[in-house]
Amino acid sequence: MHFDFQTDVPWFLTWLTASNTPMTHHNLTSDYPTRPAWLAVLARATLAELEGMAPARSELSQLQSVRPPEIGMVMLRGRIGGTGNPFNLGEASVVRCALRLGDGPLGVSYALGRDKRRAELAALFDAMLQDPQHHDRLQRQVIAPLAVTQAQARGEKQQAVAASKVEFFTFVRGEA
Repeated sequence: MHFDFQTDVPWFLTWLTASNTPMTHHNLTSDYPTRPAWLAVLARATLAELEGMAPARSELSQLQSVRPPEIGMVMLRGRIGGTGNPFNLGEASVVRCALRLGDGPLGVSYALGRDKRRAELAALFDAMLQDPQHHDRLQRQVIAPLAVTQAQARGEKQQAVAASKVEFFTFVRGEA
C-alpha cells in the first residue's frame, strides 16, 4: 500500500495548517510541507499505537500545556454525490490540545472522539516533529509505520466494500 502525503490529508487539517493566525509566537504553518500529512496520520492513530511509540518523560524537555485537552463538538457537513448542496449530517465529539516543549514549537492536535490522552500524545508528537533534533527519527519510526498501517487498513476496507458491490443493469424489451 502506498500513502500519498499530498492527497491523503483530511480537509480540516489542511484548513487548520493553512491558517496564518498566530497562536503564540509560533504560527500554525511550519517549515515542513508534510505537516498536514503527519497531523492527519496522528489524528487517525489509536491510543494504543501512540502510547506504544511515546517517548519516556525523561527524554522530554519541559512540557507546557498551552491548551489542555478539551472535548467539544463539531458539525459534520455532507454533500449528496459529493457535488450537491451542503447539508448538516450530524454532530461529532472532538478533542483538541496544544502543547509546547520548552521554548520550542507548538504542537497541536484535533481528534475525533473523547480520548484526551490520545489528543495529548498527538500534540506531543507534532511538537517533536517540528524540532529538527527529533524530526527525521520520528518520521521514520512513528509517522511512516503508522501511515503504512493506515493505508493498508484503508485498502482492505476498500476491497471488502468492492467485493460487495452489486451491479444493476436493465434489459430493454424489444418490440414484438
